[in-house]
Amino acid sequence: MGRSRSSSSSSGTSNRWRYFNPAYYLKRPKRMALLFMVFVCATLVVWDRHTLVHDHQEKVSKLNEEIIHLQNLLEESKNGNAVQSEKFNFDHKSSGARSGNDAAKDPVATQRREKVRDAMIHAWSSYEKYAWGHDELQPQTKNGVDSFGGLGATLIDSLDTLYIMGLDEQFQRAKEWVANSLDFNKNYDASVFETTIRVVGGLLSSYDLSGDKVFLEKAQDIADRLLPAWDTPSGIPYNVINLAHGNPHNPGWTGGDSILADSGTEQLEFIALSQRTGNPKYQQKVENVILVLNRTFPADGLLPIYINPQRGTTSYSTVTFGAMGDSFYEYLLKVWIQGNRTASVKHYREMWETSMKGLSSLVKRTTPSSFAYICEKMGNSLTDKMDELACFAPGMLALGSSGYASDESQKFLSLAEELAWTCYNFYQLTPTKLAGENYFFNAGQDMSVGTSWNILRPETVESLFYLWRLTGNKTYQEWGWNIFEAFEKNSRTESGYVGLKDVNTGVKDNMMQSFFLAETLKYLYLLFSPSSVISLDEWVFNTEAHPIKIKARHDEVVKSSGGDGLHKPDRRSRARKEGRFGDH
Repeated sequence: MGRSRSSSSSSGTSNRWRYFNPAYYLKRPKRMALLFMVFVCATLVVWDRHTLVHDHQEKVSKLNEEIIHLQNLLEESKNGNAVQSEKFNFDHKSSGARSGNDAAKDPVATQRREKVRDAMIHAWSSYEKYAWGHDELQPQTKNGVDSFGGLGATLIDSLDTLYIMGLDEQFQRAKEWVANSLDFNKNYDASVFETTIRVVGGLLSSYDLSGDKVFLEKAQDIADRLLPAWDTPSGIPYNVINLAHGNPHNPGWTGGDSILADSGTEQLEFIALSQRTGNPKYQQKVENVILVLNRTFPADGLLPIYINPQRGTTSYSTVTFGAMGDSFYEYLLKVWIQGNRTASVKHYREMWETSMKGLSSLVKRTTPSSFAYICEKMGNSLTDKMDELACFAPGMLALGSSGYASDESQKFLSLAEELAWTCYNFYQLTPTKLAGENYFFNAGQDMSVGTSWNILRPETVESLFYLWRLTGNKTYQEWGWNIFEAFEKNSRTESGYVGLKDVNTGVKDNMMQSFFLAETLKYLYLLFSPSSVISLDEWVFNTEAHPIKIKARHDEVVKSSGGDGLHKPDRRSRARKEGRFGDH
């Protein structure tokens, strides 16, 4: 019995060990397959648990970092340093990081955004190498020129573009120049408008983005030098002032009149300056201009481009949404947005809506292609001419459309889309695919180029940016990319970007306009960026594309006191006012 039990136990042990013998499975392929499947499933379970644990640890780590960051911000806020310490609402260390999930969903937009960023690096590096500290670069001759009195216009115009694109080293070098070398005490007769939109606007935007007080201090310095321009009997400002000695006056070619755009486009900048410094004098000067104009505001909301600064009344002259008129209408809308649409800024919106009725009365369509365009007007006569500068209007209409009731909103948005199509064709209908300065319209012939130069203007891509942001239609991104590629093909040189003397022949000029870096490249970059980058719910762009932080206003409407005023002509007015464009 004992031997019998011993033999049986040995046999059972032998049978159990056979499952560990590979030869057993080689003779039984079905069992081998089953064992393999069990092994694979077990491996997947273990791997999945490992991945979940790893992902969980990463998420916990990121949450801890966010908690620490928020704790730091809270502590800084308690110490009164929140404005200086809080950074822009996206990680500006890497242009790729700020795109988030949107970039992953649209790799084409990501790639295009990086191409635009590369273009900015090329433009900025060329300026830094050949024209550092000067107003603008002449790429063909590789030297700098002082078109605005030697205020470093390109450098200041580029600050916020550098910041938004995450070009931190370049931004820091530019900031150091502002802190240590920027001097406004110059015996130079400056355009109040150009100095405001480029210099005051550029510095305020850089302050809002970075929180660095050096920008605010410099903005206040230059604004104080401009303020005497508003000391007129009516409060309508003179458009020129000497930065060192004062002596405000108007250019001789206006017959003593002030220009509508030059006198009605400083509100954003000077209101922002009062909000950030606590000194109301800047806001009072510029808001009084609007009140003076509103006293005799016409039923169609259309003002001629010349205003008498003694009486505060308009002179017989052209009505236009192009040069010398444009940005007055733009700022009526944008001050309403800047004030967060409160009752304090309601009159701006009301004036703007009145003017948009007038704009609608100037719209005609070509034959045979039915391109919509905005006429100019003199008295009761319309001229079938439209500046490329007026191509800011589609973006303005789209931006303002949301303030209307549903039917009106759709009407103005549709008009914006029609006008944008026309402006895009300003580019597409030339051999270089770059737009001329203005266009004429003739029955049966659609449109033809008038003044044929191109100086790297931003207005069309500005409108494409707004329309893409507000409609989500990627067609506008495609149009913008086509325009960018035309700039790359025709305007890029080894030492920067230049305009064209003639869009038909492609002959190049010798100037890299500061607004190419401030506006054209910035709007193109944002056209391919997520909507959270400079959100239109939080920022409003001045007419030089400098984003200003929106702050709600609950102040009383400024009372008119003759001697206060506003000013600013749109960038579209530059060609007429600045003699440097004459060589085109």
